[in-house]
Amino acid sequence: MSAEFLRIHPDTPEERKIRHVVDVLRDGGVIIYPTDTIYGLGCDIHNTRAIERIARIKGIKPQKNDFSFICHDLSHIADYAKVGNMAFKMMKRLLPGPYTFILDVSHRVPKILHTNKRTVGIRIPDHNIPREIVKELGNPIITTTIKDDDDIIQYITDPEIIFERFQHLVDIVIDGGIGGNIPSTIIDATTDDFEIVRQGLGPAEV
Repeated sequence: MSAEFLRIHPDTPEERKIRHVVDVLRDGGVIIYPTDTIYGLGCDIHNTRAIERIARIKGIKPQKNDFSFICHDLSHIADYAKVGNMAFKMMKRLLPGPYTFILDVSHRVPKILHTNKRTVGIRIPDHNIPREIVKELGNPIITTTIKDDDDIIQYITDPEIIFERFQHLVDIVIDGGIGGNIPSTIIDATTDDFEIVRQGLGPAEV
């Protein structure tokens, strides 16, 4: 069965379409969606079967994942990660934006996601589509990158090409326009000695 190709306005997402996406997520669906960096592959973090589907698509075990969470705002983050005062101040300054913050997990993170890990990546992208999805859903969604088989291109930016590649693996591919090809900047904020793990689109303002 082929996925649905759903166009959503990137600046003013249509409420009806956002609700439809959320219904699919609540039913265990897997979606591909735009962010402020590259397109992401994701599902509801509380749906074990959907997480396992994403792991199969990525060719990894769920417990050995590099998944991050997309949250709607800073108040969402404290529910799933432990945030120190200095880290909170930096996140307040840089988010929403093209950053992933590595933080210690809280007890609310589903066990399938941290059996062998004590940290989690947290994102609040500067993009209305994923943030409105999370707001309507009421909890974070997983985000993990989709890569091209071409080592030079690395990331697929055209949603129509993404649909051609993934239409039999996911339930919805959201067209929010051409995506970027530079991933987020990853900052380890588990201690006050912040460390840039990967330099990406976000300026190094640690």
